[in-house]
Amino acid sequence: MTEDLGVPTTPAPTPEPGAATDVLLRVRDLEVTFSTEQGPVVAARNVSFDVLEGQTVAIVGESGSGKTTVATAVLGLLPGNGRVTAGSVEISGRDVVGLSRAELQKMRGRVLGLVPQDPMTNLNPVATVGSQVVEALEATGTERGRAARDRARELLVEVGLSDADSRMGSYPHEFSGGMRQRALIAIGLAGSPQLLVADEPTSALDVTVQRVILDKLADLTTSRGTSVLLITHDLGLAAERASHLLVMYRGELVEHGAAREILRDPQHEYTKRLLAAAPSLASRRIQIAKHSGHLEAVTDDLLAPTERTDEPSDVATAPTTGATGGVTADPASDVDTPAPVIRAVNLRKVFPGGRRGLRRRSDVVAVDDVSFAIPRGRTLGIVGESGSGKSTVAKMVLDLLPPTSGSVELDGLTVGARTQAEEVAFRRRVQPIFQDPYSSLDPLFTIARTVEEPLRAHGVGSATVRRARVRELLDQVALPSDVMRRYPSELSGGQRQRVAIARALALNPDVVVCDEAVSALDVVVQAQILHLLAELQTELDLTYLFISHDLAVVRQIADQVVVMEHGRVVEQGSTDQVFDDPQEAYTQALLAAIPGAGLELAIS
Repeated sequence: MTEDLGVPTTPAPTPEPGAATDVLLRVRDLEVTFSTEQGPVVAARNVSFDVLEGQTVAIVGESGSGKTTVATAVLGLLPGNGRVTAGSVEISGRDVVGLSRAELQKMRGRVLGLVPQDPMTNLNPVATVGSQVVEALEATGTERGRAARDRARELLVEVGLSDADSRMGSYPHEFSGGMRQRALIAIGLAGSPQLLVADEPTSALDVTVQRVILDKLADLTTSRGTSVLLITHDLGLAAERASHLLVMYRGELVEHGAAREILRDPQHEYTKRLLAAAPSLASRRIQIAKHSGHLEAVTDDLLAPTERTDEPSDVATAPTTGATGGVTADPASDVDTPAPVIRAVNLRKVFPGGRRGLRRRSDVVAVDDVSFAIPRGRTLGIVGESGSGKSTVAKMVLDLLPPTSGSVELDGLTVGARTQAEEVAFRRRVQPIFQDPYSSLDPLFTIARTVEEPLRAHGVGSATVRRARVRELLDQVALPSDVMRRYPSELSGGQRQRVAIARALALNPDVVVCDEAVSALDVVVQAQILHLLAELQTELDLTYLFISHDLAVVRQIADQVVVMEHGRVVEQGSTDQVFDDPQEAYTQALLAAIPGAGLELAIS
């Protein structure tokens, strides 16, 4: 549950009316209530807004703000324990609240379309992609039989999938993340809906694929005159893609208006917090500040504490360690630069192709001649698109994958060629924080057992000593001791990631490998975790290898940056060098794809 911001919540505004014939979606005084064992919970209240024909409107807010609840109410897809308890939802003048399942089913596909967030859980893994598009066409009555297959092929081409004939027979696991998301867009647009709800459609994609997907979505919806309700936690992306913003906080609409106006002059304290926490906008502010000479003020602002939303203690927005020089010295300078703790030397990893029937597949070169060094107490960020080899490098650094050639060195000693005792010592010194706090914690372990597990595995102390260490670790990551008896399912995403950090710190490691450690979190919690990592680095002299596809996040936390493409390093240097003066076209394309890169922001 989030805490109050200390400012009055403004009542739900009455949207500026458009001409009656132009309003496709009209929501008035919407209230959604869920039945729980503890009693009714109002997840959204007093929500009013319009979406005009052909307009893109974005709903922004952190996890739990109610934005997805509003979207599912509009679609008539609330779960069994949820219902609209007040207000109305009109589509083309027809109130859909209270319609029967059969009546809503007739509207889905032709009137209402959906592009959900996670393609891996929203595509049938045992059905071909082509058959799933055909199914959507036939379910909406758009096409049938051979005509449906032909139209499905056309849709896959329209969303940018090359070689549609062979892709029709492919399964979801044979597609990349971006390709799966395009398939979902094809399914969502199969019935040419009047209103398309896109719920975090690109949150799991890297910036270049994200831009391609959103550009394609914009082209298709514009050509069809489709209205779009975009659900996102990224204000930069929302302002870049939508003409109108709706800001939700704790189930209420606290601010709305033209996207660029809200960016220039936010009125509500929560909107200001979202603006401060959004990595894409923070990166843009740094860039503008450097050109305007206000860098120091922006650095102070980014490092200033703000009140936590769903955590128990104060937190700052994401620190700008490398990009601004406000926390650490420039790692490019030889002055006061410590010796490397981790060094990668000509790393290469080749995965055998194996066989498909009688044919042998070609070997896959995942990492090719990668070298870097990380000084003690510093952060090296590795960035690149999905499939660039970032995570493979991380696994080799963690000694979870042996390199085909080359080596990883820890304090000058080669990793991988060790006795069992040396292996145990290595595991104590190098620890991971993985991407997904849902799957990286055992759901059957209490938080105390989860954090204690590394201590048990390494035979550290008695049960009493370990329990005291668990309390100390939870305090270190700003979690109250009463979470020790709870399970991961009882915690928020940000709290779960704090538990993962506590577990990683249990053995007092020297090096922490963060593999997409904040990509699954909304921007406010993301900022909290980034600040926590920076604080712990200062306090414990930790060395970070930070893997991310989000360049805006890397700009705020990294001292040095390595840019990878197709397994090779194409550029590396200090964060300032790479972001302010990129030399390679690939790096320039990655930077240009950061959401909000072209937005003008006020810097005071």
